Amino acid sequence: MQISRSGSVLLTGAVAVALAVTALPAAQAAPSATAVISEVYGGGGNSGATLTRDFVELANAGSTPFEVGGFSVQYLPGAPSAGSQWQVSALTGAIAPGGRYLIAQAAGTGGTVALPTPDATGTIAMAAGSGTVALVSGTTPLTCRTAADCAAEPRIVDLVGYGSAVVREGSGPAPTASATASVSRAASLADTDDNAADFSSSAPTPVNTAGETSGGQDPEEPGPSEPGPVRIHDIQGTTRVSPLDGTAVTGVPGVVTGVRATGSRGFWIQDTAPDGDARTSEGLFVYTGSAAPAVKVGDAVLVSGKVAEYYPGTGTQSITQLTAPRTTVLSSGNALPAPVVLDARSVPGRYVPSAGGGSIDALPLEPKRYALDLYESLEGVRVQIADTRVTGATTAYDEIWVTVKPKENPTRRGGTLYASYTDQNTGRLKVMSLDPAQPVPTANVGDVLKGRTTGVLDYASYGGYNVQATELGTHVDKKLRREVTRKQKKDELAVATYNVENLDALDPQDKFDTLAEGIAKNLSSPDIVSLEEIQDDNGPVNDGTVGSDATLKRFTDAIVAKGGPRYAWRYIAPENNKDGGEPGGNIRNVFLYNAQRVSFADRPGGDATTPVQAVKTWKGVKLSASPGRINPAGPAWEASRKPLVGEFTFRGKPVFVIGNHFGSKGGDQPLHGRFQEPNRSSEAKRIQQATEVNAFVTSLLKADKSARVVALGDFNDFDFSPTFTALTQGKVLKPLIRTLPSSERYSYVFDGNAQTLDHILTSPAVRRFDYDVVHINAEFADQASDHDPQVVRVKVGGFWY
Repeated sequence: MQISRSGSVLLTGAVAVALAVTALPAAQAAPSATAVISEVYGGGGNSGATLTRDFVELANAGSTPFEVGGFSVQYLPGAPSAGSQWQVSALTGAIAPGGRYLIAQAAGTGGTVALPTPDATGTIAMAAGSGTVALVSGTTPLTCRTAADCAAEPRIVDLVGYGSAVVREGSGPAPTASATASVSRAASLADTDDNAADFSSSAPTPVNTAGETSGGQDPEEPGPSEPGPVRIHDIQGTTRVSPLDGTAVTGVPGVVTGVRATGSRGFWIQDTAPDGDARTSEGLFVYTGSAAPAVKVGDAVLVSGKVAEYYPGTGTQSITQLTAPRTTVLSSGNALPAPVVLDARSVPGRYVPSAGGGSIDALPLEPKRYALDLYESLEGVRVQIADTRVTGATTAYDEIWVTVKPKENPTRRGGTLYASYTDQNTGRLKVMSLDPAQPVPTANVGDVLKGRTTGVLDYASYGGYNVQATELGTHVDKKLRREVTRKQKKDELAVATYNVENLDALDPQDKFDTLAEGIAKNLSSPDIVSLEEIQDDNGPVNDGTVGSDATLKRFTDAIVAKGGPRYAWRYIAPENNKDGGEPGGNIRNVFLYNAQRVSFADRPGGDATTPVQAVKTWKGVKLSASPGRINPAGPAWEASRKPLVGEFTFRGKPVFVIGNHFGSKGGDQPLHGRFQEPNRSSEAKRIQQATEVNAFVTSLLKADKSARVVALGDFNDFDFSPTFTALTQGKVLKPLIRTLPSSERYSYVFDGNAQTLDHILTSPAVRRFDYDVVHINAEFADQASDHDPQVVRVKVGGFWY
């Protein structure tokens, strides 16, 4: 999981070792890198308005889905009186990365156009010109009435005051809105906590989670009766952006090849008389907005509308489409164009041309040279793939990843390895079903879709090119099994890392049980387990709670119930909402350890803000505090998880363990996007964090060159990245992932790529070891976490020179 959160108090088994955490006054939340308010419109149904209802639109600027269940949007008049009350609309569901979420509010008597299907519906009659809207953790009405008081309210995730609003963020409110204008955030979704700077006024443009906007075909306006001069290949052109972008076209002919009746509604048409130019696509998406498509597959149609390039997410490529369409059906039951076969021979081995980090929109397509150019040249076209191997298990969004190149960087268990920034896997495609009667099967990595899968090639913000299937191959279950690592021997110290994906005391028992089985059975009960993503005891409820005692008690009880040992634990409580992630979640690193096999050197002085130091003694090196945190006040760790350091003793020998959870990849440009090569903007912070950890390990080794150090956790980066160059500088740490065969170097699957974000590294004194990535989650549709755990077993003799 790449979303961050923060920390809690310190415990040893059932005995709490209290760490003093100074209570600080609540402050205005840091600018959000995830959910933000993207647009507010209070003029719906007013005289002169086009839309019939008010609305609030949210957006997710992050890289992972943002759950809004339990959140609310709340409204306060622009000039609140003593008796003014915040009005509440509760939310459900989630916002996809780069996606939108639409909350419909009160309807007026004016307007003619309905909103897209809302994701939530309230009854608040918002003022057109002035007001305040807040995104709030929880559904209890706010009580603040001033900007200062609301800035001190920890439940507020984001807030927008517009017009003459008294309650606003920053130097002043967003502009005044009206019956014909909303206030909207810039397309970048930048949040500086200054409403005046972040928002502008323009025509309202509501978008829901399905990507729908208002509009659609006017049933009273007749469709075209004769073919016009423009064909689909003229619209698509020889680059990624249509030469007719923004132009109205009439009577474009084609045969309907696919219909999408939910989500982003519309249909695809394809010309049966291609121009012979491999660069120009013969397929096109016709976007019908909130209106259900009134066509079916096999209809021969003429379509008039406006050509538009739709960018579904920040940094993505665009989808060429016709909007506000008028359609005439000429005949039905027509034969469909033969699908283009995509396989190992037809898909090029190179991924995408370089633009030096700039946009590739204007570059001429070279479909015989680059895979992404080939896919773009087939945008909206019927394609066919056959006997494809699953490289990404079925997700909650009913999609799977497959490869049309079974020999491309295969893993031992059937996936496709992500090996370097310069060697992209060109055969990966996402598969979704257009036919509700034939849903995508529940499949694991290594399974096969045998036979033909046929559909329309589409593009989406999450994952890039995908096949919208009208025909699915037969699912063949290859019986992938979860691995079980061997038990450590008596003289072996077993140290493991496991990202347990936002575990908190309010989670269902089956999640605790499944994760516990992973530790007790699949990891064979390691002596020490470094956990990432343990939340505070009430999870994302933003009420100042930072303790995670109840969470860890439930977890360790579940491990015992699954046959594991009674683990003790250690952690340090961070300051509330200081370690990043969703407000109130307070994620942190935690050590579990089996006190029957290993002891912990409790040494006071460690807290949320005090840095741990290496102390040289005549016996070697020890920690100034145990547990402790590495330079927690340093800029590298601002709004991020801090490494947890602990001093253990095994068979009389000290071992230093560093649990890590580096900054996420949120904000990086997508591999499939319009900017090539993609900018990895999040990398700079991880390099800073790696430098800090490297410096701390160096200080340990300077005090005692034979110090036994194990640094492990979710580093959110690859062993070939600049982050690892900084982490291993001076050869103070060795990444154990490099000791495995290349086909086994992964712990996480993203967009069909098997990759390693989790790592174990050891200092030079650790020589005799047995290392294993234990595959129990990432390759499976049914998973307790999105990360696989890993373990290193070290011989006692391996600690010595």
